[in-house]
Amino acid sequence: MVDHAAVGRSGDWFEMEIEKGKIREFAQATWSTNPSYLADPSPVCEPTFLTTMIFWQGPSSNPWHEVAMDQERGLHAEQEFTFFGAPPRAGTRLKARSTITDVFEKEGKRGGTLTFAVMVTDFLNENGVLVAQSKMTGVETSRPPEEPS
Repeated sequence: MVDHAAVGRSGDWFEMEIEKGKIREFAQATWSTNPSYLADPSPVCEPTFLTTMIFWQGPSSNPWHEVAMDQERGLHAEQEFTFFGAPPRAGTRLKARSTITDVFEKEGKRGGTLTFAVMVTDFLNENGVLVAQSKMTGVETSRPPEEPS
């Protein structure tokens, strides 16, 4: 059962370096042919590249466990990225922190009450300026969905 008290809890700050080789690997993994990601000597990262933060984020940096969502009934509902300028380029070092910002409920049709939890990760550049934000929403059903008749 989702813990509503998780709202406001944050993980530790962590650092993430935007590496040229990793940008290219990510572009290839997503079947991109965009030369901005593959041929540029200082490539810009794809907008969804920031999902790779999980590789830099240690256990104390990820507050998602505070939500206590039942993973047998949990789903990844939405992922959104906002950039406050151009996406970062290779060589940029970001400092990031994730915070649980909301927990709310809606009535579902087949799975009963749906409980949503939102985690926002802020990405700051070397000067402490917010350059990007990731918003991840997870959902837990109150019961397993029923088979349609």
